[in-house]
Amino acid sequence: MVLVAVFGVALLVAVLLSGLAARTVLSTSFLFLAGGALVSDGFLGLIHITPDSELVSVTADLALFAVLFTDGMHVSLPKLRAGWRNPVRALGLGMPLAFLFMALVTHFLVGLDWTTSFLVGAVLAPTDPVFASAIVSRREVPAKLRQLLNVESGINDGLALPVVLVLIAAAGPAAGSAEASPGKIALELLLGLVLGIALPLLVNRLARFRLLGAEPKLQPLLPLATGVILYGACHLTHANPYLAAFSAGAAVVHLSPEAKAAFEPLGEALAKFAALLVFGALLTPRLFGDLSFGGYVAVVLAIVLIRPASLLLSLVGTSFSRKEKLVAAWFGPKGFASVVYGLLVLQSGIPQAEEAFTLIAVCIAFSIVAHSSTDVPIARAFDVDDLVGIPAEPPRAAPQQEERRWSEGRVDCRAASSGTRETDRPASR
Repeated sequence: MVLVAVFGVALLVAVLLSGLAARTVLSTSFLFLAGGALVSDGFLGLIHITPDSELVSVTADLALFAVLFTDGMHVSLPKLRAGWRNPVRALGLGMPLAFLFMALVTHFLVGLDWTTSFLVGAVLAPTDPVFASAIVSRREVPAKLRQLLNVESGINDGLALPVVLVLIAAAGPAAGSAEASPGKIALELLLGLVLGIALPLLVNRLARFRLLGAEPKLQPLLPLATGVILYGACHLTHANPYLAAFSAGAAVVHLSPEAKAAFEPLGEALAKFAALLVFGALLTPRLFGDLSFGGYVAVVLAIVLIRPASLLLSLVGTSFSRKEKLVAAWFGPKGFASVVYGLLVLQSGIPQAEEAFTLIAVCIAFSIVAHSSTDVPIARAFDVDDLVGIPAEPPRAAPQQEERRWSEGRVDCRAASSGTRETDRPASR
């Protein structure tokens, strides 16, 4: 219950400081991460969490399912058809390059074997816009830049998942057994994909029956009910719940676009904050002390070189300006999915699981601090003035002008100095 109380306090503090966070380098995500670390054994010792505890595995499982479900809701087919080229470049070229470069750096600087090194690269490949919210949520930032980062981060979690699962199976001591065979993993992924598409279709059909239908106030619960049923069905049938969640989110937003606006913000935030709190509790001084010097060099390279260089190469020849390319290249925060994929690696029992998790955890922690503390200052370079929905102070009228009169959508502006009159100008703010 101590953890529940800590989560409630952290949530309250995050909400109360959210307005300040939108204007400064303060980040709500960082608050939960720091809060978890503060109450852990490394500092105050209020809660006792170990990587192999059931709480960690359950939280990771539920949180990843919820996050992938909401990530799937970012897959809007009309938007993808309208502007698919830049996201495809980032996903088809930038993400594989980052995956490959991170694997090389991990192998040669940290000394992990090749399979585990590629596993680390796959875990750290996804990005997450929640750690750069001022960039992806402000309308003053160019729309194509926001679309690139949103679509990339919404899809790359699902793309990385099969690679992570296959590499865990290949690196594990039972990689050749039937229980961890690539064939069985492929079957579980396929079954998850089928369930993820079929269940939202069934729910949508039921909601359209004349005698059925949800009251408007309860409609946001439809995606929640769909997700709960799908989670239980996947565990009962041994289907892969993560691919099922991602495909179900994409199906839900395609069948009912309004469901995204109703469900996504709260469902995604609570899942991420809960997992960040638990993840933060694992960030003890001992964990940071266990990482070698080569590991810290790899972390720095992952953040300041590998991601930026990979995305810049993928955007060569696009219409992005130099500043837009640099911003897109910098904002590749190690995704929330990386938190949970890292926990999956730790609990997998593969020979170098602890070394891999230490590198992954430190890289995620550094990335959260670096990216969530720079999004607001960089967003201001795009003249972002109305943060957190608070409009900027309107400019004062020129002294020589009288007060404007608004009538029937037109502005009648009379200048006292010249007596001229302007008509037929559309009203705008």
